[in-house]
Amino acid sequence: MSDEDHPPEQPTKLTRNKAAWAREGKFLTGRTARPGAERLPPGQKETRNWPVLDLGLKPDIPREDWKLRIEGLVERPAVWDFQALLAQPQSEPVSDIHCVTTWSRYDNHWKGVATGDLLAAVRPRDEARFVVLHAADGYTTNLALDDFAHPDALVAHGWEGRPLTAEHGGPVRLVVPHLYFWKSAKWLKAIEFRGEDQPGFWEVRGYHNRGDPWREQRYSD
Repeated sequence: MSDEDHPPEQPTKLTRNKAAWAREGKFLTGRTARPGAERLPPGQKETRNWPVLDLGLKPDIPREDWKLRIEGLVERPAVWDFQALLAQPQSEPVSDIHCVTTWSRYDNHWKGVATGDLLAAVRPRDEARFVVLHAADGYTTNLALDDFAHPDALVAHGWEGRPLTAEHGGPVRLVVPHLYFWKSAKWLKAIEFRGEDQPGFWEVRGYHNRGDPWREQRYSD
C-alpha cells in the first residue's frame, strides 16, 4: 500500500458485518461447482438490481480529472488520463458478476479496455507475478497476474450503454468477473505490478486471497 492509500479509519456497519462473517464462516455451503455446469455459484442468489457496497466513501472524480498510474515491474510505466484510456483498443464484453455477500447479477454489458490489451501496452517484466489495485477511497486488493490477464477481465468505464456511475466505481473500475467482485476494485487509480504478493483490504481481514466463487473461496482457510 502506498503512502496515499488511507482506508476509512472508522469502520462502517457493512465493514464490521463483513469482518464478522469471515470469522463466522457465514454463507458457506460446502459445495463446489464447475463454471459452465451451473450458472449460479454455490450459495449465491440472482438479483436484477446492482447493490452498492463500499467502505463508506464514494469519491466523485470527474472524467477530466481521472488518472491511472500503471507502475512497478513493467517495461513501459504509464499514466493514462481518460482520453488515453479511450485511445486504447475498446472491448464490450458481457459477463455475470458474483458478490461475496451472496448476490449475483447476470448479463452485464461493459465497455472498456481488456486487461490483455493493457498488458500488451505496458509489457510486464518476466519477474512480475502479482498485481495490486489501488482505489481512490484507499481500498486495495490483490490478484495473481494470471487472474488479472483473464480474457474476460476489463478496465471498465461503461455499463449498459452508459458511463459508469460514481456509486458503482466510476469513472473507471476493474471488472474481473470470474472472481468474487471485491477483487474488482472501484475508483481505480493505480495498477501496481509486483514480484511478491501483497494482500489487500479484505484479504487481511479474513477473506480468501484468490476468491473463486465456483470453489466458494469466500474466506481464508
